[in-house]
Amino acid sequence: MGKIAYTKDVETMCTVHKGCDHGPAPIPEEGQWVQVKEVKDVSGLSHGIGWCAPQQGACKLTLNVKNGIIEEALVETLGCSGMTHSAAMAAEILQGKTILEALNTDLVCDAINVAMREIFKQLVYGRSQTAFSENGLPVGSSLEDLGKFLRGQVGTMFATKAKGVRYLEMTDGYVLKIGLDKDDEVIGYQFCNLGKMMAAIRSGTDPKVAYESSIGTYGRFQDAVRTIDPRKE
Repeated sequence: MGKIAYTKDVETMCTVHKGCDHGPAPIPEEGQWVQVKEVKDVSGLSHGIGWCAPQQGACKLTLNVKNGIIEEALVETLGCSGMTHSAAMAAEILQGKTILEALNTDLVCDAINVAMREIFKQLVYGRSQTAFSENGLPVGSSLEDLGKFLRGQVGTMFATKAKGVRYLEMTDGYVLKIGLDKDDEVIGYQFCNLGKMMAAIRSGTDPKVAYESSIGTYGRFQDAVRTIDPRKE
């Protein structure tokens, strides 16, 4: 940085000394009240949601920051095939950087960049998930959002006025059939838990057995008058 330049008007002014200076207001961080003056003063686990300019996709970003350094990053994307590959690059880029570095780093995808901006604001304003949790959360805690089988929680539904609703993907898993009552209203669904199925296959279970053992139902599916395949009917 060069020498600070002042206008002639400012140069000719007399000096009035500053009175009180109490510093920034403290923010809650991992069970403590902290006056954040430098990047290293920021700690916490938080989430940020981002979207790209044409709004074709979205990103949920979770960071666990300790002393200003990103120790853990979970990048979840939706709705754009290119964004999923960008997420892989962002996950390699983010960890180890300060949150200020990450804010000014090209994270490849607009949605991921916006998510970084939003999570930055959460962290530096003390709105983190761990604001009042002593010592915050250990590195690795973001994986809890993914559940036992470490898969993103995704809901995918399609509907038209002409033909009604189709459940395609729920937190439970891939929807196989929708159960309808006598009025053709949805009363439940059958699903395959893909995470459970893949875990079984990887442990040596026959794929057919793994598939069948991963099927479950929700709601009053057993009482359905008829069932439909949401992808074909």
